Amino acid sequence: MADIKYYDVILKPVITEKSMNSMADKKYTFLVHPDVTKSQIKEAVEKMFDGTKVASVNTMNLEGKPKRRGMTTGKTAKRKKAIVQLTEDSKDIEIFEGL
Repeated sequence: MADIKYYDVILKPVITEKSMNSMADKKYTFLVHPDVTKSQIKEAVEKMFDGTKVASVNTMNLEGKPKRRGMTTGKTAKRKKAIVQLTEDSKDIEIFEGL
């Protein structure tokens, strides 16, 4: 496994109706690097967003979907999604403000 720094862990936030509803409970959803662990995700969130404290991290591996173009078949890239639960006394994450 390559040496992954904390700023390479989080790729982008997931903005869906379900993830926006869970933000009221201080749960934030991110697409993360496929090779990272839960402890690396926790460290990255706490370093990137000041004042945040992570209570728990849930991850899920999403396999690539099969796609066809004519006779040629293939798969899209696999992804990893992380749902980060913040503690009650933690600050909110600013990138989700105003959405």
